Amino acid sequence: MRDPHANPFPASDVARHSIWEMLVPRDIDAFLAADWSMVAGDFVEEGFLAISGNHKPNPDDWSLAFPSLDTYRDEWLKQARDFQGQTYGEDPRQAIFATTTLEEIEVKGETALARKKFQGGIRRTDGSLDVMQWQTLYTCRLHEGRWKICGFTGYLPNPTA
Repeated sequence: MRDPHANPFPASDVARHSIWEMLVPRDIDAFLAADWSMVAGDFVEEGFLAISGNHKPNPDDWSLAFPSLDTYRDEWLKQARDFQGQTYGEDPRQAIFATTTLEEIEVKGETALARKKFQGGIRRTDGSLDVMQWQTLYTCRLHEGRWKICGFTGYLPNPTA
């Protein structure tokens, strides 16, 4: 059984190891703390954009959700604060780690495509499940000496149809 907290990429694979650290533990911890400053340095601001798949398999249904990093940051903070206001019947950090996988990162030179998948959810105190079932394709690049996110296509169905 996989350890959801263990980076599947060896430290010697600097690109993939670094990208996993950025997109899994640092992202989860920042989201739970609703602290953008923990991840602000993980983005290339110039030219950033993000597309929402709106949980639909057909690209005709996708939208330009975040035309800038500022619009993404504002929505990220809103969602993180909303999350903090919820009550859960299990440790949210453990549940998010358990539902998150990032085992495929394609690297070509100073550019990378990371496939982060969510399959599962977080149990609420009333017994219902806050379902987490989507995937995000992150485009990253080596920028100013470290790997950073330059955009993504998120809320794609997982699995895809």
